[in-house]
Amino acid sequence: MPEQNKKQTRLWPVILISAIILVAVVIWAIVKQQPAEQTHAEHHHIFENSKFEIPEASLNDIIKAARTWGPAHESWFGKPAPDFTLTDVNGKQHKLSGYRGKSVLVIFWATWCPPCKIEIPDLIELRNTVSEDTLAMLAISNEDPALVKKFIAEWRMNYTVLLDKGNMPTPFGFMRVYRTSGVPCSFFIDAEGKIKFATAGLISLDEIKAILQAE
Repeated sequence: MPEQNKKQTRLWPVILISAIILVAVVIWAIVKQQPAEQTHAEHHHIFENSKFEIPEASLNDIIKAARTWGPAHESWFGKPAPDFTLTDVNGKQHKLSGYRGKSVLVIFWATWCPPCKIEIPDLIELRNTVSEDTLAMLAISNEDPALVKKFIAEWRMNYTVLLDKGNMPTPFGFMRVYRTSGVPCSFFIDAEGKIKFATAGLISLDEIKAILQAE
């Protein structure tokens, strides 16, 4: 047998083994990746239209990492959120229970509040990147409607702003129903209308997203 044919004969087992190893590696990588992709998709059900990578953390982890806010109204967690009907700056009525089937972020704020102003760009970004079909955003102020409407235009706020005109027999109007003693204060309400979590203080976009996604 010519020397060249002998060399080719000796190379075939090596080529065959290499091909088998390569195929095995590719199959292993595909099998390993599939469950991870499925889990990733499940955790992005709220943020499926978002450009963000969603942090996966428990509420306890999120609380431990907090620096500018703290949990509030813990005794309300898991309980039905008090219903309300308020009017936005354009005169349209909004009923909290009318948003059943989607998550709701209720934000108590004021135009004079520095931390509230810091939160606004993050809330604008949240509204830009999360579908209204999965998340409703209701920001509530008890200030003069004309002042609030002017402020909204100046800051280009793109989420729903409701007016508590103080019609309830308490010094702070509707805000007293939720027992908020300061702003900003946010309530995270699940699709069943129950209070999942509440925060008092300045909260960032990433923290909001993490709380929305946390179990």
